Amino acid sequence: MYAIFETGGKQYTAKVGDQLYIEKVEVEAGSMIAFNKVLALGEEGKLDVGAPYLDGASVVAKILKTGKGKKITVMTYRAKKNSKRKQGHRQPYTKVEITEIQAQAKQTKKTAAKKKEAPAQAEAAEE
Repeated sequence: MYAIFETGGKQYTAKVGDQLYIEKVEVEAGSMIAFNKVLALGEEGKLDVGAPYLDGASVVAKILKTGKGKKITVMTYRAKKNSKRKQGHRQPYTKVEITEIQAQAKQTKKTAAKKKEAPAQAEAAEE
């Protein structure tokens, strides 16, 4: 089973046991986090797609560490003006390990009402 979820404005595909580098999350290392913005869940030959998210589905992950990526150099200059600027940037990240993909569907009001009516109808049939 795999899931496509959204966090930090980006989308990730994950299976149980995968280690991902996601946008920085303000959570301590060693704790668990649940991503509720699940866009799709897939198994062999079956794909459930949300509109835009699936209700009741979540991806549970363990925070392994938080850090900064490799430094990139940004250069800006203006031609014929003797003006230039050199700047560096290190993007913060959080490394997570996917521990569980939950695909529970929450009951909507309509399905909950139908389930309450079903036992009442069964009792009436017995009498």
